[in-house]
Amino acid sequence: MSPRSAPPPPGPAGRVAFVGAGPGDPALLTMAAADLLARADVVIIDHIARETLLERFAREDVTVIDAGTTSLSHGDHGRRLTHAGLAKLVVKAAQETSGGLVVRLLDGDPTMFAGLAEEALACHRAEIAFDIVPGVSAVNAVPAYAGIPLTTGASHAVHVCHGPEAVSATIAEDEAATIVFLGTPDVLGASLARLIELGRGGETPVALTENGTVVRQHTIVTTLDQIAEELPATTFPALAVVGPTVGLRSELSWFETKSLFGWDVLVPRTKEQSESVRARLAAHGATATVVPTISVEPPRTPHQMDKAIRGLVTGRYEWVGFTSVNAVKAVREKLEECGLDARAFAGLKIAAVGGVTADSLRAWGIEPDLTPSGEQSAKGLLDVWPPYDDVLDPIDRVLLPRADIATDTLVAGLQEMGWEVDDVTAYRTVRAAPPPAAIREAIKTGAFDAVLFTSSSTVRNLVGIAGKPHVSTVIACIGPATAKTAEEHGLRVDVLAPEASAVALVDALADHGAGLAAAARAAGEEVRRPSMRRSPGRRRPKRSSSEAR
Repeated sequence: MSPRSAPPPPGPAGRVAFVGAGPGDPALLTMAAADLLARADVVIIDHIARETLLERFAREDVTVIDAGTTSLSHGDHGRRLTHAGLAKLVVKAAQETSGGLVVRLLDGDPTMFAGLAEEALACHRAEIAFDIVPGVSAVNAVPAYAGIPLTTGASHAVHVCHGPEAVSATIAEDEAATIVFLGTPDVLGASLARLIELGRGGETPVALTENGTVVRQHTIVTTLDQIAEELPATTFPALAVVGPTVGLRSELSWFETKSLFGWDVLVPRTKEQSESVRARLAAHGATATVVPTISVEPPRTPHQMDKAIRGLVTGRYEWVGFTSVNAVKAVREKLEECGLDARAFAGLKIAAVGGVTADSLRAWGIEPDLTPSGEQSAKGLLDVWPPYDDVLDPIDRVLLPRADIATDTLVAGLQEMGWEVDDVTAYRTVRAAPPPAAIREAIKTGAFDAVLFTSSSTVRNLVGIAGKPHVSTVIACIGPATAKTAEEHGLRVDVLAPEASAVALVDALADHGAGLAAAARAAGEEVRRPSMRRSPGRRRPKRSSSEAR
């Protein structure tokens, strides 16, 4: 019997990067952290580090280890891992990722109250190479988002405390200093009580912030002797600021006073089409809930597109007009099927119906020759499209790769200007599957503050797959045709975009939100989101009257 072969030697352990995930807002992630996440083979997160960072920056095939789960593989009896347990987990992941990169995401800045020392020392003992990438700390970011500077000319020091044992008589007696407390509400309560025990006056101002730097942020301003009544019933970490700079919040609050702060806006678009809308809503303080109402599918038969592609490369057309991002995508995929690329458009003139479509062409390496200077629509494109000239134009034919349900406005207008038009179905739009039951219920009962309709088809399809939005929901439409369709479906249109673009629609909604807030303040009323003004049977629990907006 021959001896059994020896197993191959293990490969070199992976490198570990301890990366600060920041305080919550993905925009605060450092460039170095984003680069490491993009290259990571394995990412280790816990219950604080935000998974949204992975969705935005990590590869789709990255392996994610959630150290915050209650899985028995991560801790005895499902309890949260200790620092020592987390350190072992990091070392094991590096040893199993031969030659790869393990990113350990740590909340805020890894060097402050994040367990970095234990985990990095474990890597050192196991001879595993590592990097440390600082992050934006909640200590300064959360007060900044609450409108509270940590220092002024009169405030000469900042003390950072985690737990009552960190509070000393020296800190308590320094009334000119700012104190930042970190921890869960029970830890904060004990820390603030200790401050009073050591002699700090009960009238000292305190600001308590939950969910700092994200649109769920909530800040209350109170005093030391009243703070116990305001501590939230949660186990999620919060932050308290104590000291004279708290008084500046009434003038410097900039985040929680945004016109759509805290609004949950329904966006009936595909995920690919919604990124610019999502970013614009976030800039105004709102969260976007994207619900696809259409599904884009290839034409039933490829004949028309095959003929169009042959004509495109053989010189049949003078112009190609793109009326949507989906049209650009469909033509690009068809060309790639034929082994062609953007060079197939050499010598052709390219038109795009608007900025988003133009950007998708530029991403392909094509600079459009013609875009509307005003209204971004078929009408706007017709306004700038030159008529056919048999002297200047060697070819009189235009290719329009479009959806199967596209209107005839552009075709008819071009024909009136003397152009021959090949109106080709590049893709079909079909109604998407209904969203989950929870989303349908939220739409019908008014849990959404607003809904953005960017076309008549989004109105018809949303009502068809999910039902009519509640009467309290603000309805915003991109143009008169979309507004007419909404009204035909029994909806009250509250906002109409000044121009046919998704960004203009979001900005118009923000102006509407600012008007609602101003009217409430003028009437001496609490500023409340539309979803908080539903009928009594469907009303959400009221927030504390001390909430600062």
